[in-house]
Amino acid sequence: MNKVKAKKHLGQHFLHDQEVCIKISDYITNSFKEEILFEVGPGTGAISKYLLPFFGSKMEVCEIDHESIQYLTKNYPELEHRIINKDFLQIDFKELYPNKSIMVVGNFPYYISSQILFHCLDFREQIPQIIGMFQKELAERICEKAGKKSYGIISVLLQCYYNIDYCFTVNEQSFSPPPKVKSAIIHLKRNDRKELPCDEKFFIQIVKTSFNQRRKMLRNSLKSILKEGFQHPFLNQRPEQLSVEDFISFCLVIEEFDKNK
Repeated sequence: MNKVKAKKHLGQHFLHDQEVCIKISDYITNSFKEEILFEVGPGTGAISKYLLPFFGSKMEVCEIDHESIQYLTKNYPELEHRIINKDFLQIDFKELYPNKSIMVVGNFPYYISSQILFHCLDFREQIPQIIGMFQKELAERICEKAGKKSYGIISVLLQCYYNIDYCFTVNEQSFSPPPKVKSAIIHLKRNDRKELPCDEKFFIQIVKTSFNQRRKMLRNSLKSILKEGFQHPFLNQRPEQLSVEDFISFCLVIEEFDKNK
């Protein structure tokens, strides 16, 4: 087997630009501090082949495409017993790697890339670092700061627990078949926040409800949640004007008001 056909339903775009592959692998090898390197969607091993010499038995990969698994097994026999044939979104890292820290990396399938990050977020105590390829527009949203139009739900929820760096842009021609958009590598590094001082479910509800009507001031978008009589300066602002810390403090004030109401 010399070639794997890219499957549209799996969102496969195989990275073939060796310069980009080396650049990504350098970012990973220079940043790795964990016990397990976990690559998502290795495909034909474009990045894997540069990582294997450094990580050996510390490296495992997750691939759902059987044709890709056959290719990897034939061309990288050292991976044979370290290929997890499972949907990444169904993996329980506490069960798979109890008490171990994991670095998640990969050229993530774009159609589930945000879900991959939210799944990692569920296991954030085990996943201190993520380095991945995303559509450029999504990468920019994830990294964006308050006050910008692309700042939104995913920016706030991920930045609660990770410091995020935009590494570099990757052009369409670096893939086969080429996607219709540019791509980007970003690096997420776990921050010091263990948990939120406010209720996490309530925090997520406030953030999502706020941005789902992002053109409205918070007093209007949140009126179905806020109890009568609640007042705060943030109510006269739109959600993109609030930083992560602003949303946290806002939730704390709401919770305190509700408790005393």
